[in-house]
Amino acid sequence: MRDNRLARETSPYLLQHRHNPVDWWPWGPEALAAARDQNKPILLSVGYAACHWCHVMAHESFENPEVAALMNRLFINIKVDREERPDIDHIYQTALAVMGEQGGWPLTMFLTPAGEPFWGGTYFPHPARYGRPGFMTVLQQIAQAYARGDPALEKNRQAITRAVRQATEDAASGALSPALLAPMADKLLDLV
Repeated sequence: MRDNRLARETSPYLLQHRHNPVDWWPWGPEALAAARDQNKPILLSVGYAACHWCHVMAHESFENPEVAALMNRLFINIKVDREERPDIDHIYQTALAVMGEQGGWPLTMFLTPAGEPFWGGTYFPHPARYGRPGFMTVLQQIAQAYARGDPALEKNRQAITRAVRQATEDAASGALSPALLAPMADKLLDLV
């Protein structure tokens, strides 16, 4: 089995994925440049070595040649260890919270080639179950929407980027942003 780019990393979590058939990139300018050069969206997967659902998703999807082939064809795939890069994890967990979704790991985010998030979630099963869509369906639908320039993705990207920027500024000042609280409040009301 051939190694992917993660074989050169030092993180134990990233090294666990070095034999995946997914063409993983570590986070960095080379991965973002590849996304720009190939005009592909980015699939960002953030996890850590002791994460149960990260291992489940790895076994179901990232070790599956059919799923990996689809990922490789449609996306530039970036794997991040949250313990090695808590800054990256924080940014994209905040983006997921802004979307009104519960965070956690594995974090699965879809980004523009510039690294701006437009949609995401956590664990996606393969195949569909637990009331969640199957990962291959998610991949196909996101890639199709991105390829056709779906206005909803652009609207999401703008709103998420604006809210994450505001949340980051508010966190630095010690304030809590209404832009971050509103989707959280809506989500809480949905649960009642």
